[in-house]
Amino acid sequence: MDFGLATELYPDEYRYQTEHYSPNDNPLDLVQVIQQLHASLDPRTVFACYGKVLGQHLPIQGVRLSYGEHKLSWGKRYGISVKRQLICAGMPLTIQYQLLTPLTPSQTSNLKEIEPLLLQPLLNAMQYQEMSMQAMFDSLTGLGNRHYYSQSLSNATARAHRKQGSVALIVLDLDNFKQLNDKFGHKCGDYILKEFGDIIRATIRNTDQAFRIGGDEFVIIVQGNIHAAGLLCERIVSAINQHSSFTQFGVSCSLGAAESHDTIEAEQLYELADKALYQAKAAGRNCYKLSQNQLV
Repeated sequence: MDFGLATELYPDEYRYQTEHYSPNDNPLDLVQVIQQLHASLDPRTVFACYGKVLGQHLPIQGVRLSYGEHKLSWGKRYGISVKRQLICAGMPLTIQYQLLTPLTPSQTSNLKEIEPLLLQPLLNAMQYQEMSMQAMFDSLTGLGNRHYYSQSLSNATARAHRKQGSVALIVLDLDNFKQLNDKFGHKCGDYILKEFGDIIRATIRNTDQAFRIGGDEFVIIVQGNIHAAGLLCERIVSAINQHSSFTQFGVSCSLGAAESHDTIEAEQLYELADKALYQAKAAGRNCYKLSQNQLV
């Protein structure tokens, strides 16, 4: 599932293939190294730059890093393994180097000079990544938020206008959710919302995007036509009905879907899907309806 960050979806590894090592006679310019490491706010890019600098001056062909939940990798995974531990913002940071040959004393000295220069730019990039995630994703469900949804839907409909594939929108919310909150409290309501977000995330494809845009209202941008959206709706309704907590609390889900065409803008697409949602509510809930792409 694509949540849309260019760095969204940060994978654990960012490989940069090393060239054959040859000793670099140029003196180590620490100021230039600092400038290079501060040139990006993507943790993977910062770490790749670090690996490239090492590879230019030392017989290092690969390096891996572990810092809390962050794991980064550059270069190759074989060679003489040397592990070192640093402290970054009060937390242990482990770096494992893969060497072509053992380091000489002068090379070890160079490594000790370069190594601390990584910490601040990497920490800055990780903090920026975290803030970017918070600005774009709902803290309870982990799905995209309303602001991110607006940007993503505009981009998706623009692609459809350029004939770069079909795009459909599903609007969905929970049936009887207000009664659940009134009877069992908001803590129980939050649990159901989180479980609903997990079901959506597990059901959609990697090419689709899911968002919580307020309360118990969710939307899914489907990379496909109205029929693909209908199949996704079926899977979600089935998953909800098989979930013990939703059955226990008497909560179900209603959905409406619409497909984008050349003349339909993002706001109109939402209106069509929302209208189909209310048709599903009127039909008895716990079901979905597909729009005929006609506004009234």
